[in-house]
Amino acid sequence: MDIDAFVAGHQGAWSRLQQLTEQARHIRRMSPDDLDEMVHLYQRCGAHLAHARVEYAADTALVSRLTLLVADAHGVLYGQRDAEVRRSIVQFATVTFPAAIHSLRRFIAVAALLTFLPWAVFQIWLAVSPKAFDVAMPAAASQQYINQDFEDYYSNRPSQDFATEVFLNNVRVGFMAFAAGILVCVVTAALLAWNGANGGMAGGLFTHVGQADKFWGLILPHGMLELSAVVVAGAAGLRIGWAVIDPGDRLRVHAITEEARRAGSVLVGLVVAFLLAATVEGFVTGRPWPTWLRVGIGVFAFLLFWGWTIVYVIRLRRSGDADYTPDAPL
Repeated sequence: MDIDAFVAGHQGAWSRLQQLTEQARHIRRMSPDDLDEMVHLYQRCGAHLAHARVEYAADTALVSRLTLLVADAHGVLYGQRDAEVRRSIVQFATVTFPAAIHSLRRFIAVAALLTFLPWAVFQIWLAVSPKAFDVAMPAAASQQYINQDFEDYYSNRPSQDFATEVFLNNVRVGFMAFAAGILVCVVTAALLAWNGANGGMAGGLFTHVGQADKFWGLILPHGMLELSAVVVAGAAGLRIGWAVIDPGDRLRVHAITEEARRAGSVLVGLVVAFLLAATVEGFVTGRPWPTWLRVGIGVFAFLLFWGWTIVYVIRLRRSGDADYTPDAPL
């Protein structure tokens, strides 16, 4: 095909792509049909540009024209896609996730009780009872654990590797607490109680020997955000389990599906919390810095995540949108 026939054969497609590109620049959103047509013409014109560069390289005007046409369309298309992604993220962070947290508020209270009541019981028991302290762990092992092993856990590996390992483990624990809810709440409740009891036992050992400040100095930097995220994941699991027990006026399968959809949005947001907590645990907790600094960083991370969420929960309540339910998680 000679160059004149090439231009004549494809001029219409080029003009239409240019028209759609200009249209897309001046309106907030294109119709789905126009967007599909633009994507199709962008791909066709890209092929025309590749052909022209090979067959008609000497005609720099044609190659330049097609290059600008394709580049302009690319910028508009991917600019719109980036804008849609940004809008979706903002929608999730300011509406979907806060609304899902608001809907779980009663289950969060139950999950917190299931976690921190066993924690308090075991920590106080081991702190004040010499017999319980002796039974919990052999004397040599408890001394090794208190004086070295507990602290070394946070500092004996490269920070990046440790943070990655902690993040993956936290996601696994959170997912287990969530998924186990389908078993009529029992397994989720047991996981939360077990997690709390383990924390209480560790704290009780340190408190018994007068080193509670060391324990809290190593737990609080990452633990405030990490434990709260596990509690919320457990609350999402409890809600699904309760839908199995009491679906209300819904079919049980519909109730489970609806609650899982809402809870799935919570899990997506909690991944961010687990990532932030793992970063603090990997790069802050085990550092030989003053305790006030490490705990202060942990408080900042905790307030950054939950403060943002609570602010938008309050805004949703004031606007009457706190009961918003997403069609599907992001």
